Parts: sequence; C-alpha cells; structure tokens
Amino acid sequence: MSTSLGTGLRPDVRTAIPGPKSMELLRRQEARESNARSYPRRLPVALERGMGAYVEDVDGNVFLDFLAGAGVLALGHSHPEVVAAVQEQLGKLVHGLDLPTPAKDQFTEAHLALLPESMRATTKVHFCGPTGANAVEAALKLCKSHTGRSDIISFQGGFHGSTHGAMAVTGLVAPKAAVPGRMPDVHFFPYSHCYRCPLGLTATECDTNCASYLENSLRDTHGGIPKPAAVLLELVQGEGGVIPATPAFANRVARLARELDVPLIVDEIQTGYGRTGSWFAFERYGLEPDVVIASKAAGGIGLPISVMFYHRRLDTWNAGAHIGTFRGHQLAFAASVAALEVMRREDVLGNVAARGGQLRAGLDSLAAKEPAIGDVRGVGLMLGMEITDPRTGAPDPSRAAAIQTAALRRGLIVELGGRGDAVVRLLPPLTIDRDTADLALEILTEAVAAAGRREENRC
Repeated sequence: MSTSLGTGLRPDVRTAIPGPKSMELLRRQEARESNARSYPRRLPVALERGMGAYVEDVDGNVFLDFLAGAGVLALGHSHPEVVAAVQEQLGKLVHGLDLPTPAKDQFTEAHLALLPESMRATTKVHFCGPTGANAVEAALKLCKSHTGRSDIISFQGGFHGSTHGAMAVTGLVAPKAAVPGRMPDVHFFPYSHCYRCPLGLTATECDTNCASYLENSLRDTHGGIPKPAAVLLELVQGEGGVIPATPAFANRVARLARELDVPLIVDEIQTGYGRTGSWFAFERYGLEPDVVIASKAAGGIGLPISVMFYHRRLDTWNAGAHIGTFRGHQLAFAASVAALEVMRREDVLGNVAARGGQLRAGLDSLAAKEPAIGDVRGVGLMLGMEITDPRTGAPDPSRAAAIQTAALRRGLIVELGGRGDAVVRLLPPLTIDRDTADLALEILTEAVAAAGRREENRC
C-alpha cells in the first residue's frame, strides 16, 4: 500500500493517467464488461481504496474526489463511524425481505424525522429495489394506480434513470433512440433553464412563461393532454447540467398540480440528504410534494437503497404491488442511521452552506477571468460551470472534456453533464473543509487554463 489515506492528504499523481496497473484492469474490463460502462471512458483509473474526500488508484495515485459516487457519498469514503455500524449489523442480519427489523424501524424513524413536521404524520414509506430508477418506477406505478390515469408530465433536461419507465420520463434522447416500444403517454414541457431559455426569452421578457405553457396546456380543453396521473419534477436538474428551478417556476408547477388534483412527484435522488444545504431540496422551495423519491446518499456509505415517501391517501396498492428481493438491505439501514447521526452532530448542513458559498464564489471569480465559462450555477454542494465557445456562446463539449482530463492529471476528479456534456460538475462529499475547497479551486483554475492553451494550440 503506497499510502495510508489517512489525515493530511493531498492529491499526488505519480504516473501517467492511466498508470500501468490501471491500464491493465481497464483493458480487462473492456474485454469482459458491457459496452454500457461509462465512467471509465472519461475517468480512466482503477480505484483501490478511499478515505474521506480522497481515493487512491491501483498505481498509488491519490485523487481528490469531487464526484463522490455521483453524489452517493455524503460523508465521503469509509467514514469510520458508519463502517463500524455496518460491521456491527453484519454480525446480526443482512437480508430481511420486507419483514420488520430493528434496523429498518430505526431507518424509518430517522428518515421520517427529516421531513418537515407538517408532512410526518401523513407520510408513508415504501422500500423499493436498490436503485433510484426503481423508486421512479414505483412512483409512476403508485400514481397511476391511485388515479386510474396514465399520462405523465415530465420536463426537458430531466434525468430519472435508465430502466424502461424511468428512461421514458427522462429528457435525454440518445438512450431512447436504440430502444423501440417505449412507455407511452409521457409529455415533456420546458424547464426553467434561464441561461438557455427553452422559449428563447430573456429575463426582462419572461414572466415564467415555461410554467404558463404548462398551465395553459393542462387547462385547455383543446390542449391535447388528458388529466395526467402525475407531474414528475427535479428541483435541481443534476445530469441535465446542474440547473436549479426558479422559485416561481417550482411553486407554480406545484400549485397547478394541487389545483388539478394531480400528484406531484419530486425526484430527490441526487439532491436529498443535505446536498443542497437542506435535508431535501423541496424544503428550499416551501413545497409539500405528494411523493418524494430518494436513493444515492440514503445508503449512508454507498450501500444501495432507494425509498419512496408519499402521502397516505395515495396508498391504494394491494400486497405485492411493487416488490423486490433486496428491498430489506439491513446494512444500508444501519449505515444510513449512523450517517444521519454524524450529519446532525457535526452540522453538516451548515458546512454545505459554508463550503458551497466558498466554492461558488471561487467559480464566479474564475468565470470573470475565463470567457470560456459561460455560466456558473447550482445550490449548496451541487455546482456546475457551463463551458462555452467564447465566440458563439454555444456549449463546448471538447473544452469541457479537456478540463476534466486536465483536472484528473492534477489529482481532482470531476464529472461532466448537461447538453453535450459541456457542464463541469462538482459533487464533493458534504464534509469537505475550507482548505480542501480551496485546493479544488486551485486545481480547477489550472485545469481551465491548461484546456484553454490546448484549444489555442489546436487553432
């Protein structure tokens, strides 16, 4: 072991990327695994261990991890208290189907306590299969079963998963093209993406016209859409490019759903458990959704789990209506409870606000000097900068990819997303400190400059 991954870590890249050992494992992976693999194509490293905000690859290179399992690792890698809770539970019970257990009861109690007080007494919990996409599937089924209706309203730019139904309500077109016979009755409407307004308006011209379009379409007797079974909404579009909904848009959509008696599903799979600075993003907007779906950080330490919270009036399911063999993952229950205890004790939500503000200020300062950064946006520790062609303002995927590569070579892992993968995304552990945030900004600044030199040389 080349490093203990203990305290006082810094990025330390000693080999070319990928290093020789990583290259061999990547070669073996390519030969044996599905072509659907995605992260290794842009982040060509083979990981061996992680601790806190850092990971080490098999070649001994140490990276600052600002991807954190795509937002899964709220406390970073291998938090010792959470590891201890998992180890203790491992000796008791690992798999319990949907039978009641002490670990499950503690999980339910702890998670209901995260909801606003006004929602707790009316909310029920459903344990889904161990992926966020399965929670999406469950939410669609629940609302269709309750209402007896089939149409779903979703939004352009949204991402909800890769399973059949979740893919159908996702805005990303490419995965759908190869899959015929998609789920019908899905209608996509504009989202409040003000930097690139889908209606071609500017702030001075717009009165949240994207919400008006939805309102008019659903109220119009000739609008073409029957009364839907549900409205599905991300309050911060993650894979869509880190796009927070405007408060006016979110509240108008919620009010419309309530007035039409259409269940509102809020997808908190990436935003939940403190990522935006509140336990759930919907709290920031003053909303009370009918259905909330969560996964990712719900597992406490990266253990797979997904849950659905919903108003008890929707609970018209019969026994076995949505099941899954691994919905009783006792290790994830124990890990989640331990992680939430740590987050409360150490005021992780306060840290998200502080470090999110620090990173946002740093990115804004960088954008003021770098014309290729067209927009900086996000909430809490869910941030992004859209990389553009300074001459045309169009998204610049090649430069974004160059920034990601340059950052990796300097020891920082970041993700890409949005249209054309032109948005450099930051999803660090929620426990990073001031020095770590400054270090990430330092590396990003160098990476943006290096990508710019590459672009200039290419021209």
